[in-house]
Formats: sequence, structure tokens, C-alpha cells
Amino acid sequence: MDYKKIISRFKDKNILVIGDIILDHYIWGKVNRISPEAPVPVVEVTRESFLLGGAANVAYNIVSLGGKASVIGINGQDIAGEALMNILIQRGVNCDGIFTENRPTTVKTRVIAHNQQVVRFDREDKKYVDGKILKGILKYINSVILKYDAVIVSDYKKGMVSAELVKDIVQKTKPKGMFIAVDPKVGHFDFYKGVSLITPNVMEASNGSNVEIKDDKTLLKAGKNLMKKVSCKAVLITRGEQGMSLFQKEKVSHIPTVARKVYDVTGAGDTVISAFTLAHAAGANMEESAVIANHAAGIVVGEVGTAVTTADQILESFK
Repeated sequence: MDYKKIISRFKDKNILVIGDIILDHYIWGKVNRISPEAPVPVVEVTRESFLLGGAANVAYNIVSLGGKASVIGINGQDIAGEALMNILIQRGVNCDGIFTENRPTTVKTRVIAHNQQVVRFDREDKKYVDGKILKGILKYINSVILKYDAVIVSDYKKGMVSAELVKDIVQKTKPKGMFIAVDPKVGHFDFYKGVSLITPNVMEASNGSNVEIKDDKTLLKAGKNLMKKVSCKAVLITRGEQGMSLFQKEKVSHIPTVARKVYDVTGAGDTVISAFTLAHAAGANMEESAVIANHAAGIVVGEVGTAVTTADQILESFK
């Protein structure tokens, strides 16, 4: 397989990302003492940074890999929402499909000291988008979706992804045979019927299939159960240091990890689904797409914080 040829076609591909957009807020510092008020570390803050999370990070991953991306989601009428929009625009993501709603923008704040996460706190409203806003979103999706090469649904269970939304996407794209990849969440597996691919991690796959994955035998059972449950073309189970397992109708492929060091898995799932979808849109088959996604994930887990990678770095990784 000519991976170089596939990766060189990323620049011609335009991917639509639909899902929960999140602002990742990092507070970096150092710990030298324990608080006299309670048995907790005192973090001396040295810097702060804002990064993209959820569907916003998926879209940024696609742009970083050389493709084009548009994102459809919701944010709040607040400072975090403004910051999120500004970062997306700076990163070259098309934001025409972001709807402002009367709820807070989802923000995950992580406090990191000496490369270790000390605590995380979340600001969010997880109720499902419905009524007029949902109607507007569905109308917008229907007006643009067929212009894209593939669709990614990034489900972080923050209210954007519902059974109605996914059903609408599947029905609209079916005549064109469009590729739809979903990064799934526990409790939502029934929503994804008829999509092309789901990319659960081991915990999500165990929950979704009702099979606790402990060994190769239970892994196979879980993968087959998910294929049947979601009636999709493929299931890619990401397995951390054990790599990935790709389930298709007739075969199962195990892809060993290429990560040399693992510092932080935050956002690695976003990278996997972005690289897989771009590769598949660029002409790679499912297995080749998984190999490319595996190399991309191996790069980002070596960085602290939500990271992205580039086409050149993936080619370097293949060498």
C-alpha cells in the first residue's frame, strides 16, 4: 500500500464534524507544599492555556493533517464561547454551523503540575438540544451535508448528539453512500444504527456490547456484538498500549501500537477518528485507514495536553 499517496490526498478532502464542542482550559503550575487548610496540594500557577476539545478538536485534527473541516455544534453566549470561536477561526476551521444557545459553553478545566493532572472541573449543561434549535441544526445539516467527503459524529454526551440527529444524518447520506464515523459514548450506542464506523475504547466497547473485555476471546465477542447492535460496516476498538482491533464483516485485524512513550491520552480518540476518516475518504480501505490512525495516535499520546499531529509527522512515523 502506498501510504504516502493516500496521505498526499488529505489536502483534497473536506470533512464535516458534528457534535459536542468543548473548550479545554489548562492551568499549569508546580507543587512544593501541602495546604495547611486541608490535605491537598497547593499549585503555584505558572501559566494558562486554552485548547479545543470534543468535536472542535476533531475538526482541528483534520485541518492539522492537511484536510478541510467544518464543525456543527452549539456554544453559549459567554466569554468561553467567544474564545472557542476565535480559536477555531484561527485554526482554519469553518464555523458557519455553530449555533449559539442559552446555556454555558462546555469548559473542562484541568490543573496540571509536574506533568500530572491534579484535578479537573467541568462547566456544562448536558440537556439534549431540542425544539427550535434542533430544527435549525437539522435544517442546516440537510442543506450542506452532501457537499462533504465524509461525516464524523463526535459524541461527548453534552447534549448535541441525539437519536433523532443521527437518524437524520444516516437517512440524508444513505443515497450517496457517504462514510459516517462515530466516536461513541456509553449509553448512546442505540443512537448509531446504520453508521459506517464506530471507534470505542475498551471501556466503551465493554459497556456497549455487554461483554467485559478481559482477553482475546471476550474482545472478539464484544466486537461482534457491537457490529450486530449498531449494524455498521466496521468497529475499531482502541486498546491503549495494546494498539487497536478492527472488526469488519468477514475479518478481524489487530494492529499493534507504535507509540514509543505515553504521557497523555487526552484527545487521542479525536486524532484516531480524524486520521481514519481522512484516510478512508482519500481512498484507503478500512484496514489501511486504521494503520494510519494508529500512527497518528502514537504521536499525540507522546505529548502532554490535547495534541494534534501532521501528515509529515505520520509519514516520518512510517519510516
